Amino acid sequence: MKRLWTPAWIARHVAMVVLVTSFLGLGWWQVSRAAAGNAISWGYAVEWPIFAGFVVFVWWREVRHTLRGAPPATTGEAESATATATTGEPDGPAEAAGADGQRPGFRRPVRVARVAVSDGAEDAGLVAYNRYLSWLNANPGAKPGDYPG
Repeated sequence: MKRLWTPAWIARHVAMVVLVTSFLGLGWWQVSRAAAGNAISWGYAVEWPIFAGFVVFVWWREVRHTLRGAPPATTGEAESATATATTGEPDGPAEAAGADGQRPGFRRPVRVARVAVSDGAEDAGLVAYNRYLSWLNANPGAKPGDYPG
């Protein structure tokens, strides 16, 4: 639980409380305006509590994510982490998978570079369209029906 009391997390807790109370206050303000006869305020009176609920949802998800993460390294784990940092590779499959033998739940997405496949032959329709666009660019006042091709 100490992980949730760092300065960054205290700022997150305060921001969550301030946002939720502000959103609920704005919702109550819209209800009072709607009761006074402003019909569009009924929609806003519903929206502000939804925004507050979203803030609570994101805050709760981040708390759970932090608590599920690996605890700070102990002295024995710090030595193996130092060895991993110097060699660039873990000592074995148990270290790569974690202490309990399972892979971590959150991993970075793999980014694959996409390369356009071209067999060397150009598409005749694409060439004609590019020629048409070049003509339109060269003749800004012309209409599409004026195209000679």
